[in-house]
Amino acid sequence: MVFNGVNILINEKSWIGQTAVSSIFKSRQVELLLAEKPLDALDIIQKRPVHTAILDIDNETLGAMSVMKVIRAKTPTLPCILLSGKNEKELLASALKLDVFSVIAKPVDLAVLQGQLHRLFTKKYNSSLFAVNSEQFTG
Repeated sequence: MVFNGVNILINEKSWIGQTAVSSIFKSRQVELLLAEKPLDALDIIQKRPVHTAILDIDNETLGAMSVMKVIRAKTPTLPCILLSGKNEKELLASALKLDVFSVIAKPVDLAVLQGQLHRLFTKKYNSSLFAVNSEQFTG
């Protein structure tokens, strides 16, 4: 599948370094849509096509689990990736109940993130948009 533009919903920017923006997102014409509150996520989902969500679950102010619940209520099949610095059984159980695609440990390893995005887009959209370029993370 070929995309004219990919939109990824996020609830936190601090995990995204300049390297991630340039090597993973910008080079593929991916737009990151920031939802600072659960209602922002609902507004974005209603107004724009969203291909996946990457949510930082550790940020209590931005309520990733609340955002996930809003996403599931409005678009139950939207693939979601959660980022977490904690390895708690309750978190993983909640993530499984909300049918997340994967949980990635923080600090975010860009190769792992891109690998998960590649797996997700291959499975969900039959797209190699996030295929790994071997020179991408060197230098």
